Amino acid sequence: MSFLSALFGRAAGAPAEKAAEPVEYKGYVIRAAPYKGDGGQFQTAGTIEREIGGVLRQHRFIRADAFASYDEAVTFTLGKARQIVDLQGERMFQ
Repeated sequence: MSFLSALFGRAAGAPAEKAAEPVEYKGYVIRAAPYKGDGGQFQTAGTIEREIGGVLRQHRFIRADAFASYDEAVTFTLGKARQIVDLQGERMFQ
């Protein structure tokens, strides 16, 4: 799967993974969205959302970490998203 298709959506014809439940953290909504990449492992990916000034802002992220199971990837993705929120806060939307 190419970087751009991973960032903006799954490849045509690729099966969709089950959707992880959104998680609220410090006023942000985290949506883990790991996808099965080359080699059959689940790639760390997700979005962080927050409404600012009446506008919903979204930050997408992908990391190199890969896991054998979807659930492991979701757990790691949520932890990574919390770390991004703690380190960057609203600056991630600039």
